[in-house]
Amino acid sequence: MPPNPKNLILNLLLANDGAPLSAADAVGSCALFGIRENSVRVALVRLGSAGMIESAGRGAYRLGPQAAGLAQELSRWRSSESRVCDWSGAWIMVSTGSLGRSDRTALRGRQRALALLGFQELDDSLHVRPDNLIGHAPAIRERLRKLGLEAQAPVFTATDLAPELEAKARSLWQGDALTKAYEQTRQKLEAWLAHAHELEPEVAARECYLLGNEAIRQLVFDPLLPEPLVNVAERRAFTDIVVAFDQAGHRIWAEQLPAALQTRQAKLLATNPSPKGRRPATH
Repeated sequence: MPPNPKNLILNLLLANDGAPLSAADAVGSCALFGIRENSVRVALVRLGSAGMIESAGRGAYRLGPQAAGLAQELSRWRSSESRVCDWSGAWIMVSTGSLGRSDRTALRGRQRALALLGFQELDDSLHVRPDNLIGHAPAIRERLRKLGLEAQAPVFTATDLAPELEAKARSLWQGDALTKAYEQTRQKLEAWLAHAHELEPEVAARECYLLGNEAIRQLVFDPLLPEPLVNVAERRAFTDIVVAFDQAGHRIWAEQLPAALQTRQAKLLATNPSPKGRRPATH
């Protein structure tokens, strides 16, 4: 199943590190996954209407104001381990009991913010995570609000929980499953990198995008738990291979893919020449 064109375009812009993306490059990249040009054009229009992208000159786009805050947060995945500190056993709490649930846009923003920072529900109105991120409650409060948590939601540190509540908090994450997922994804990426040189550029571009996107998403939504809730060494090894895989993907898309696409376009023009007097269509 091909990726969603809107998601693919946003991922391409994120990978560009602020550089604009041309409509032609968007069309060519999406074509690798069997996405028609018309679908790409529609996606560009809809992303622009939603404020997720904006014009960066004729036929070029950059991330728009509605995507800026989220893009900044998502781009932090490469340095995720640098945001972790030792855990004293304290917890960061977010109280949502005073917040409404009828505004679906606000609710989605709230849930996304809490998920991105690894919070879990301790009860219906209280979310929790270990206090093991640098900056502690003040920094987490600021990040949550930038991501969509309402300003009136209390964010605070809690210590000395009752034994039964402490046990419940520690059980909210499936640490063994997280550790196993780190290992499995790491091995999958390592195996692909070992044989990537054997693949045609277009095949390599498709596969590294799909595998890399899945791995990066896994890392973006990782709760960054401390020991003993998760195997930190395995998570660090997983993070290292995702960074290496991403760098390899950038090389494939920047160095090998353009030449392959030009060769394919030349072959198409040779077998389907334009009618006399007409120039080949360009994006």
